[in-house]
Amino acid sequence: MAPLSKAGAALTALREDLAGGVLTPEDPGYDEARALYNGMIDRRPAVIAQCESVADVVTAVRFARDLDLKIAVRGGGHSVAGMSLNDGGLVVDMRRMNEVTVHPAAKAAYVGGGATMGHLDRACEPYALATTGGRVSTTGVGGFVLGGGSGWLDRKFGLAVDNLLGVDLVTADGDQVHATAEDNPELFWGLHGGGGNFGIATSLTLRLHDLPAMSIAFVMYLPEHGHEVVRTYRDVIAVAPREASGAAMYLTGPPEEFVPPQLVGRLLAGALLTYAGPEEEMRRLVEPLLAIPHEVEMVTAIPYAGLQSMLDDPPGMRNYWSAEYLTGVPDEFVDVFCARADSMPVPSGTQHVVWPQGGAIADGPKDYPVPFRDAPWAVHPFGAWENPADDDRCRQWVKDVRADVQPWSTGAVYLNFTGDEGKDRVVAGLGAENIQRLGGLKRRYDPDNVFRFNHNIEPA
Repeated sequence: MAPLSKAGAALTALREDLAGGVLTPEDPGYDEARALYNGMIDRRPAVIAQCESVADVVTAVRFARDLDLKIAVRGGGHSVAGMSLNDGGLVVDMRRMNEVTVHPAAKAAYVGGGATMGHLDRACEPYALATTGGRVSTTGVGGFVLGGGSGWLDRKFGLAVDNLLGVDLVTADGDQVHATAEDNPELFWGLHGGGGNFGIATSLTLRLHDLPAMSIAFVMYLPEHGHEVVRTYRDVIAVAPREASGAAMYLTGPPEEFVPPQLVGRLLAGALLTYAGPEEEMRRLVEPLLAIPHEVEMVTAIPYAGLQSMLDDPPGMRNYWSAEYLTGVPDEFVDVFCARADSMPVPSGTQHVVWPQGGAIADGPKDYPVPFRDAPWAVHPFGAWENPADDDRCRQWVKDVRADVQPWSTGAVYLNFTGDEGKDRVVAGLGAENIQRLGGLKRRYDPDNVFRFNHNIEPA
């Protein structure tokens, strides 16, 4: 850390030079600006730079490097591990850089580094275009895409990172770099799963696809039907076209109008069938799930952006997630999966989820560092709760789910679904065969490991 006199002068200069805002702990709005999606994360950065342009990002990075401050990068702020915040360092907050420009003729979108899925989906909606996004609207586009990007459309359109056309980065030295398949192709390769390790993504260009219709079936059941629900959902997906996705799950009955009052706050089984096409096609697929006795039935056409925001969780809850990617979901797996629902924290926002991959995910480029691509199924214990007294119980439940499914695990993992689970899990999320190559890229673009508040790749 620089001497206080130098730090004070540099901070004054930063306030003058930045088009956006600069917040320190004494400033109004500081606590609001440092609040994250995961309410378990409580960190106090020395400076929050609310950037409005690439020039602001460059200025903020150089300010931090000059004062030897740690740097965290905030796009959407959705990281379950709280990687977009640090203690005593600088946060490059790009949430004001949330513009999305759609080029319908080229079927591409230019997305600012602070945009969320909500910004992207709403911008694309008037053109009946879309690309694979996260499963809620509040996820930041940059971190989501560069980490791989799994969502309701991935069986049809591939992983989000498969639709990446270009990235603009600010490096650890404050330089600007553009990466595409033609320009800096090795860096472009590393950005397909390597996240924020090589620089700050100030913008991304994404491929869009025609999506004239979207529909869903969301069915809820008493938990004693859970085994039948999961097996039936599995069998539906086995013969469904790649337009179909969704999940089988256990959840707490939510306080929504379509849920009978006596089921709110109770453990329920559920099946969500999403379909990148018209409702009448989807209805034929969902018939076996509707044949199981159920309590709630929602079968409807819905705009894709509406689906994305329908499942938003409120910010500020306590969160702990993980995932395992699976060789399959045989009946033995279904029995183990359903048995673990008995100990799921209820009532809470926690969800016990298994969903399909395959389709365009499996067909995508094999060279990228996204080793979970080949797994046909994934299980995602999504812990979300409100009371700090439940921290140990809820975290243990997530770990128990992972332990339960080890006999079917491929060993690969999607890092966007995990917190800090150690170096071995980072390797599992990038592929052991890719680590040396990624480390070489890290050495070239960030030899001092300035960007280390992430699933970190160390310089090789």
